[in-house]
Amino acid sequence: MAQYSSELDEVFLALADPTRRAVIHHLGRGPASVGDLARGATMTLPSFMKHVRMLESTGLIHTAKVGRVRTCKLNRERLTVVEDWLTQQRRVWEERTDRLEQFVTHPKEKDPT
Repeated sequence: MAQYSSELDEVFLALADPTRRAVIHHLGRGPASVGDLARGATMTLPSFMKHVRMLESTGLIHTAKVGRVRTCKLNRERLTVVEDWLTQQRRVWEERTDRLEQFVTHPKEKDPT
């Protein structure tokens, strides 16, 4: 469980930044070069590369360099850690709302004493 938590923390930390989320969103449509990804960012290329390196170190993206072009590709499998956590949270909250609905629609009869 500790490893799962650590993995989840890493992925959420990577996704906490709007620039990195924009990269993930862009790569959801298919692979792209770092240059293409950086065009939408309002920072220098070296600063943007820090974001790319973080996404790569957490396993959310893979990069490959051919000649002078570094291409990024989304690792959709890595997002399953978030999906699994969200599914678990959804289940917990659905159970809670189901219990609340039961409580509201079928209140226990009061004790006559």
